[in-house]
Amino acid sequence: MEYIKIFFVNTALLITLAYLGNLIYKHTITYAPERVKKICWVLVAIFAGWISSFFGYRLDENVIFDLRIVPLIISTLAYPHPFILIIIGVGTAITRLTFGINEAAMAGVINLSILGFVCAGLSLWVSRSTATLRFKRLAVILIVNLVNTVNILIFGVIPDKIYLTEIMPVTLTGGLVLSLLFALIIRDFQLELLRNGQIIRANELLSAQTEELHKNKIALEERAKQLMLASQYKSEFLATMSHELRTPLNSIINLSQLIEESSDSLSAEETREYAGIIQRSGADLLMLINDILDLSKVEAGKLDISKEDLSVSEIPELLALQFSVAAKLKGLDFKVRQDAEVPEIIHSDPQRVQQILRNLLANAVKFTAEGGITLHIRTAEQKEGALLRRWIVFDVQDTGIGIAAEKHDVIFEAFQQADATIGRKYGGTGLGLSISNDLARLLGGFITLHSEEQQGSRFSLYLPL
Repeated sequence: MEYIKIFFVNTALLITLAYLGNLIYKHTITYAPERVKKICWVLVAIFAGWISSFFGYRLDENVIFDLRIVPLIISTLAYPHPFILIIIGVGTAITRLTFGINEAAMAGVINLSILGFVCAGLSLWVSRSTATLRFKRLAVILIVNLVNTVNILIFGVIPDKIYLTEIMPVTLTGGLVLSLLFALIIRDFQLELLRNGQIIRANELLSAQTEELHKNKIALEERAKQLMLASQYKSEFLATMSHELRTPLNSIINLSQLIEESSDSLSAEETREYAGIIQRSGADLLMLINDILDLSKVEAGKLDISKEDLSVSEIPELLALQFSVAAKLKGLDFKVRQDAEVPEIIHSDPQRVQQILRNLLANAVKFTAEGGITLHIRTAEQKEGALLRRWIVFDVQDTGIGIAAEKHDVIFEAFQQADATIGRKYGGTGLGLSISNDLARLLGGFITLHSEEQQGSRFSLYLPL
């Protein structure tokens, strides 16, 4: 009967300790870091085991019967972390030595240490099993109590016959019943732990979703701004296009009509002059249409690139024939330089390479009022990790109006210009750089820009060797 009385006292103490622990948990460490919670749980569980032994039933001066296994059982159910349970088991075992170091105390140390490892194994099953919570509780309580009984029988100092016939029937039954009672009482605390965990996880998820929504909102606002700018640039582009298309078309229509109506009165020289204007207007119109078609093909991924051997020395000769005259008419110097180490032959698309360089040189002539233009052909090396890549570089340097640093990326976008007034002042659609940039990527290269306002510009076409 004394066993039952002491066990009830143990149960009352543990319930009181659990209640106080619950209050402290609610008002102090609910939102503490997970490591702090684990440490607090271990300390409370070990203290609960110690206080159970302190008020346990003393069969003699050394042998103590108590419910020190209950904190292990509750920890297995409420906080199933194997390493933590091993620490609780070993820690509770060591506290047994505070009541004296003797044979019975050493048996208690061995018993609780073994139970710590048993509960660690049970915690893995509890966390992974799909069984009901009620079944898990019953299984843990039964297994821990039975292992505790077997350990006492093996390692204990009480004679087996006395333990089996007089003590074990009472202590095992009482331990099972009181462990079940305590598990029911502690159930609310366990459920509250689960609810708190769910609330914390829900708050973390909501915070993450809120942050993600905020990022998406910023991205959408930026996208809306880009779309608005694109719409604005396209409107300006269409206005410019209408002017660029109308000018050569009007020349062709008016002059052809004049030739038709006045063919008898026009001299041969006047007819040739009008025909020349019509031819130039037609060529300008064809170039404009080709630019639009090229841009459409690039954006649709349908522009074909034909790689073949290309003579590098022929490129400046062909370009000089076209742009030296245009530069001379504006009073500009036009120079071509080619370094000695530049290879004679490269493998690329001759038509597209010349198209890119024509666009860059045409812009250089258009936006330069005084000074000169230089086409410099050289080689360069770039290290990409352990790989060393070689390039042939075509530098188009001018002394023109230059481009502000914040506009360096914008001018390579379709339908966008560094300044909307440039199209009206200098003419053109602003598609040349966008097309050139896309063509350079298709050829395996890229275009770089170094420029400052009123300090000229240098566009560099890099093609792989």
